[in-house]
Amino acid sequence: MAERRLVIATGNAGKLGEYQMLLAGTGLILIAVDPGVAEVGSTYAENAQIKAEAAKVAMELPAIGDDSGVEVEVLKGYPGIHSARIGPTQKERTQVLLDRLRGRPRPWLARFVCTIALAVPTQPTEFFEGECRGEIVPEWRGEAGFGYDPVFLVPEANKTFGEMDREEKAQYSHRARAASAMVASGALESLPG
Repeated sequence: MAERRLVIATGNAGKLGEYQMLLAGTGLILIAVDPGVAEVGSTYAENAQIKAEAAKVAMELPAIGDDSGVEVEVLKGYPGIHSARIGPTQKERTQVLLDRLRGRPRPWLARFVCTIALAVPTQPTEFFEGECRGEIVPEWRGEAGFGYDPVFLVPEANKTFGEMDREEKAQYSHRARAASAMVASGALESLPG
């Protein structure tokens, strides 16, 4: 049987590592490719599709792309789809978010959202979603993960994503839930070899 490969449209080593763990039981060989495309969509699904389809075309293989963001209730969903673009570095992006929240009553309820697009040659792109509800805390807690992980508290665990190892994070994370929905759909089982 030919080995089945799946392209992960990312240049982020942390995200590739997370997918390697989340899709470990699928028998797929994962290849990371940064498609180098601008995220110009107006929804998570559009941005995920842009990345997945660019990677599919570049590698001539099935590909997934995802887009995610943190949405804070008191800020009416901000930063949302713009989560990766509100500052030049992640440290600065996190500080922009905390500055916006300063002075507002806590808890700062929030949710992480992820949409995965699966683009397979000659087939329509499919979408899978996941979310994790929690709250933003005013101080960095933990060094693990990436993005807003150190300030996103998961109440059930009483830890931020930044305080969790990959395995623990996978029990709660928005990306893990979207990947789980994709695996459960059976879409990966029919990928060409």
